[in-house]
Parts: sequence; structure tokens; C-alpha cells
Amino acid sequence: MKMFVAEITHLKKSFDGNEVLKDINIKLEKGQNLVILGRSGSGKSVLIKCMVGLLNPDFGSISLLGKDIAALSERDLNVLRKKIGFLFQSAALYDSMTVRENLEFPLHGSKEKTRKEIDALVMEMLKNVGLEDAIDKFPSELSGGMRKRIGLARALMLKPEIILYDEPTTGLDPITSREISNLILEVQKKYNAASVIITHDVECARITANHIVMIKDGYCAAEGTFQELSESTDDWIRSFFNQEK
Repeated sequence: MKMFVAEITHLKKSFDGNEVLKDINIKLEKGQNLVILGRSGSGKSVLIKCMVGLLNPDFGSISLLGKDIAALSERDLNVLRKKIGFLFQSAALYDSMTVRENLEFPLHGSKEKTRKEIDALVMEMLKNVGLEDAIDKFPSELSGGMRKRIGLARALMLKPEIILYDEPTTGLDPITSREISNLILEVQKKYNAASVIITHDVECARITANHIVMIKDGYCAAEGTFQELSESTDDWIRSFFNQEK
């Protein structure tokens, strides 16, 4: 029996009368990498922000880890968010903090871990992304790919059950993009975390996806494995995957 850690039903979201999401229905299985694929401006980032309560949907429901997002108090929503890792498109590191301080930030105010345990956790997460030597550097001293890696390390600090990636390869060269995509795959294998990967990068989707949902004009236009979609005879899907048949 499949276990779903996220369920989105008939989700709608508009801005100033412009319908961005018209009817989105998605289920995320435990341990699955689900890629949401669509062209720029198709509403992918709006969807992911609705999932963590940064935006309120106009209609529909979102359930994460068995909790109805809309029914939660702000306090309960914050508790739930600790079980969800979020890699922002820009990595969203604090410029005035070192890498060490950025990684420690999600644990701010926590009395559950000792200083020694926090130091060990920081090093574990930096080792995951291959950047142990960057621990005392500032974000301005890091390349774009390194910042993405540190952003992922920070997202993993609370060992979340769900990880949300917002355009993880945007702005990166092809080699670094491939490295980040492979890193997403390694994280899935190591932590068995379920992930939603928002992207328009077909190569990232090929490397990371167990399942793909394609968004077009505010709807889930198609879904399947990478191979199934890449072999589709549908004109729009074929053009997206740059297939010639």
C-alpha cells in the first residue's frame, strides 16, 4: 500500500484576477523524488510556496504528513515546517553569517542539542555536500554552485521528512547543474526523504525524478516517468523534451 506524505487536491491560486494555478492535483509518496516540470512562469514556484504556507490558496486543500495546512494555527504550522526542508531558488543564505552560522540557524533557540552535538551535525551536513572546508567562509566567498550546496546542507539540518527544491539548478553551468542533481539523488538515498523538485531543467528531471508531473496553463497536463513522457506522441510534451520522432 502506497504511503503519501503530501496530497494536493483541486488547488487554485490567482493574483489580481490572473489565474496562475487552476486545478492542481498531486500526491507525493514517501521516499519519492517528484519533479514538477514546466516552463518559466507556469506557477511552479507558487505551488511550492502554497505547500509550506507562504501563500494561501484560493481553493483546494494541501495535506502534509497527514496535516491539513489550512487548519493549522501559526504555531502548529511552524512545528510542521521543522519537518520540511526548503532549498530556495537563490539558496537564501544570510550574507552576514558564516557557513557554520547559516547551518546552525535552523536550530536557533533549540535546547535539545548540546554544543558538541550541533558541531557534529554541522560537519555531517557539510560532508554530505562536500564542503567541509567552507565552514568559516561567508556566502560572498562562495560560487553559485557552492551556495546551492550550503543551502541544501542547511535544509537538511533538521533531517526533514520532506524536502522542497525550488529551481535547484537555475543560474548554474551544465556541469554544476549535473552535480547538484546528483547530490539531490544522493540525499534521497541516504535519508529516504520525499522530495518535490520544481524545475524547468529537463536534465535535472532526468537525473532526479521517480515521477514527473508537468504543469501547463495552470493544470497538471501530463504525468509519468521520465521515459514515458519523453516517448510521448503529444506535440506539447514532445516539444518540451525536444524529441524528434
